[in-house]
Amino acid sequence: MQETPPPEAPPPELRFLKLLVTTLAGVMILGLLVVIVLLVIRLRQPAPAPLALPAEIELPDGARVEAFTQSADWYGVVTEGGEIFIFDRATGALRQRVQVE
Repeated sequence: MQETPPPEAPPPELRFLKLLVTTLAGVMILGLLVVIVLLVIRLRQPAPAPLALPAEIELPDGARVEAFTQSADWYGVVTEGGEIFIFDRATGALRQRVQVE
């Protein structure tokens, strides 16, 4: 009876490549798990509190703040109704009112 020769060992380069591919797959799975965990943590946080405006700014009745920004000499307030109010920082007076379409 003729015996089959034992299988040859793969070349060292192939073993190294197999190790690299396996490591890459593990790192990718770990990275995906980290992204999923971070998304779950982030999405479970409560919604941010409404913006607090400086006391000297008075908006028209019924206007609700959506965004607020400031520079060295003015405040900018964007309302939910699609208006932008620009106030003077020193006096608190309304400089400009823009209706966004």
